[in-house]
Amino acid sequence: MDLLKKLEDCALRYEEVQRLVMDPDLAKDQKKYKDTMRENGYLSEICSLYDEYKKILQGIKDATEMITAEDDQEMKEMARDELRALEERKPVLEEEIKLKLIPPDPLDEKNIILEIRSAAGGDEATLFVRDIWEMYTHLADRRGWKTETMEAQETEVGGFNRIVTSISGKFVYGTLRWESGVHRVQRVPATESQGRLQTSTVTVAVLPEAEETEIDIKPGDVRIDVMRAGGPGGQCVNTTDSAVRLTHIPTGIVVIQQDEKSQIKNKEKAFRVLRARLFDFEESKKQSERAGVRKSMVGSGARSEKIRTYNYPQDRVTDHRINYSQHNLPSFMMGEMDDMLDALNVYAKEEQLKADISELANA
Repeated sequence: MDLLKKLEDCALRYEEVQRLVMDPDLAKDQKKYKDTMRENGYLSEICSLYDEYKKILQGIKDATEMITAEDDQEMKEMARDELRALEERKPVLEEEIKLKLIPPDPLDEKNIILEIRSAAGGDEATLFVRDIWEMYTHLADRRGWKTETMEAQETEVGGFNRIVTSISGKFVYGTLRWESGVHRVQRVPATESQGRLQTSTVTVAVLPEAEETEIDIKPGDVRIDVMRAGGPGGQCVNTTDSAVRLTHIPTGIVVIQQDEKSQIKNKEKAFRVLRARLFDFEESKKQSERAGVRKSMVGSGARSEKIRTYNYPQDRVTDHRINYSQHNLPSFMMGEMDDMLDALNVYAKEEQLKADISELANA
């Protein structure tokens, strides 16, 4: 990778984008305005790193010349110290720049539909669905994100067979996109009288939420059925047909929404979930590598397909994709998971960078 050439290209593009930002007509096209401002912020960060990089290169050159030309030993030693510091910083900065040069995915700014389901483990798995859901809602509170429960299938023990939540705010999908997959818990269930350790799993799916204009759902492609809502043990049973089931005929995707007492509200929420699933379906077709990642992460919910383990006896949470562990599990479950999320995002960028370099080498 010719780092300086790439940085120079970014600096030239930044000048062009700066001119676009100053154009009063830009605000008339909201999509173009949003895209331009996003690119402007991204290029501004790169150019800031570029400025530092140029200063380091110039500093190395000046210090090297001083060591060669200077007769004063004290000045030579000062130049050597400066050279050492600059040469230590240079490779670190180069790695920062390489990661930053990977263009941000436009999807990263999207809100999400978060689906959590119980998998293996019976009642204990449904209780862990609640725990994982609360973990993400705590994170959302800390980040200033807004959450809205779309659907919740409660169980008699106080857990969830399935819960669907929308999360909206700044950089939600970019933060949580790698959370999709099988999450495994190892602990002694509260319902276990003999204190035996149990392993259970839940599946998490993070779907970027689509705007109505991004997914065109033809009326003839969707079958709409209405029915009475129901809950565990006869709870939450409506006397009117307020529950809504949408079946997208071309893909076979089915969405059921019954949390609201109003059929209109249930229908509105169901279409939001359907749009998110269709958007993810279309993105997966366009980006085959993303489809492969999604498949390997979500799987079937079997214990062997885990991406992360929450080990309560050892007070440890481990992400197996990056071999990264954190202790203080209670804090993690309260949404203090920033280190884990940052490590996953850095790993993903490094893997993308390797793939980009490989493609260039084979071109």
